Amino acid sequence: MRNLNTMLIMVLCVNLFALNAQHEISKSTYVLQNIESRDKESLDGLWQVIIDPLENGFYNLWLDPHKGKKAFFKNSKMKNKSDLIEYNFDTDYQLMVPGDWNTQMEKLYYYEGTIWYKKTFDFIEKFDEKSFLYFEAVNYEAKVYLNGELLGQHKGGYTPFQFNVSGKLKEKDNHLIVKVDNKRKREAIPTINTDWWNYGGITRSVHLINVPNNHIVDYGINFIKNKKNNIQGWVTLSNKNNNDVIIEIPELNKKFSIVASNGFASFEFRAKPELWSPKNPKLYKLNIKSSTDSISDDIGFRTIETSGYEILLNGKPIFLKGISIHEEAPFKTGRVTSEEECKVLLNWAKDLGCNYVRLAHYPHSETMVRLADKMGLLVWSEIPVYWTVLFENPDTYKSAETQLTEMVARDKNRASIILWGIANETPEGDSRLDFLSRLAKRVKLLDKTRLVTAASNTHNSGNKVKLIEDQLGNYVDVLGINSYCGWYGGSPESCSKWQWRNLYNKPIIISEVGGGALQGLHGDPGERWTEEYQNAVYVNNIEMMRNIDFLAGVSPWILMDFRSHRRHLRRIQKDFNRKGLISEKGLKKKAFFTLKEFYLSENNY
Repeated sequence: MRNLNTMLIMVLCVNLFALNAQHEISKSTYVLQNIESRDKESLDGLWQVIIDPLENGFYNLWLDPHKGKKAFFKNSKMKNKSDLIEYNFDTDYQLMVPGDWNTQMEKLYYYEGTIWYKKTFDFIEKFDEKSFLYFEAVNYEAKVYLNGELLGQHKGGYTPFQFNVSGKLKEKDNHLIVKVDNKRKREAIPTINTDWWNYGGITRSVHLINVPNNHIVDYGINFIKNKKNNIQGWVTLSNKNNNDVIIEIPELNKKFSIVASNGFASFEFRAKPELWSPKNPKLYKLNIKSSTDSISDDIGFRTIETSGYEILLNGKPIFLKGISIHEEAPFKTGRVTSEEECKVLLNWAKDLGCNYVRLAHYPHSETMVRLADKMGLLVWSEIPVYWTVLFENPDTYKSAETQLTEMVARDKNRASIILWGIANETPEGDSRLDFLSRLAKRVKLLDKTRLVTAASNTHNSGNKVKLIEDQLGNYVDVLGINSYCGWYGGSPESCSKWQWRNLYNKPIIISEVGGGALQGLHGDPGERWTEEYQNAVYVNNIEMMRNIDFLAGVSPWILMDFRSHRRHLRRIQKDFNRKGLISEKGLKKKAFFTLKEFYLSENNY
């Protein structure tokens, strides 16, 4: 009996540890969750902008920050005819928000630097509410000013951030000014060298969100790991007093009250929900209510784990039939800005026969992930630790960990996400291993219900036998391998003869594979850039993959052609990476149908 009690105490301690870790996310980020369930006012639309490559609006001649009227964030106006003010937002350019500046103005196509954004708006504040200014994403560094005063700043181009503006708003003519700087830096995440377009701007929506003074800040709910039919969750409130909180899932006939002490409450109950899967993306309405606030969300319940070489979804082996996707808008290109564009990309993935997508190489919009929940697409979501970052720089690690934490904080309740990705194609070395192993430990602390992975190209390239031996395999649950046989090495015909060996008793995903083609260019299968050559790459790599007994999935590179500064072959690439199975104009290439046929032959889930 004593041993049983000891085991129960250990289980409770493990569960409480996991809950406390998630609570720490909430405290460290303090970003409102599920904003679609909130009273919000959009600040999207046309914003006035000033292009400032020399940052004259921020620094004086001696590179000291301005303090007076010369600072653009002051939005100063001429007081008389002799006054000297050398800027005027109201007579300058305009840009749409959300949106990138590179595709909105031809002169900004290659621009990397600072642009100042200004929005004027009215606001009537209620005495019993708090108001937050919420940015879904700004690339990359944002300094935010309200009515001439600094609210704060945020670094990282793909995760949300907010500022409490309660008591700081006027009824008329508030001016919100954002200094946006997308210059790439060696010490940043991502670093200088990447293979996607560095779209600058306020790239996702901006909102004013109103919540009660005592409001629900955050929450999480999921199955307890290794405890079948046991569900646990937690809620954080802004008020630190004792508060009654009601948890309700009507379709499961669950409704109960818990007490939040010091702003935090946890709960646990037994239930047998219909399990979420690609074939049955079942979502349940979750209602959380306090005495002053309420919020609703659509939640799916599923389990994800590994057993040897297999990935198990809801206890059953699943082969991940996937595709990698950049957040590049179909048909018009540029950054994705609408739900309709997200639907186009995900519907193309479904048409391809996918049950899984790798959202590369950074957190995509919350809209994208929520649509994956509804459409039944499993998701690999990752942060832009990409290529040769400064692994020995403490500030670089801090930036990576912050972006990882913000990604998990936003999307922890999405059933579709099964893989947190911590890196892509990073060169081996002691500092890299230390950096990435710390990230792996961090994400496992924050979320014990999902798998951790990274995409690597550091396998040993022998003649015909490829050995997977990256030491990072000791820290991740699933190993991702980027392999470009037939494109960056070997002929397409040589790929079918490749054999693989795995030092780890863990699943492998071929996280990238493929080759380039200009849609509509046809020729001999041996002629580079033709659809026939790309198709030959796929035919032979598919044959290779059929012979990998530890293969648990594949996400070829990539769904659609996307802009990249690295692609200079003018008549073929035209600043596009051409490895897409679909052109930027939405036209499918021959290899699309070859991969689709392969996926149709893999009939699990």
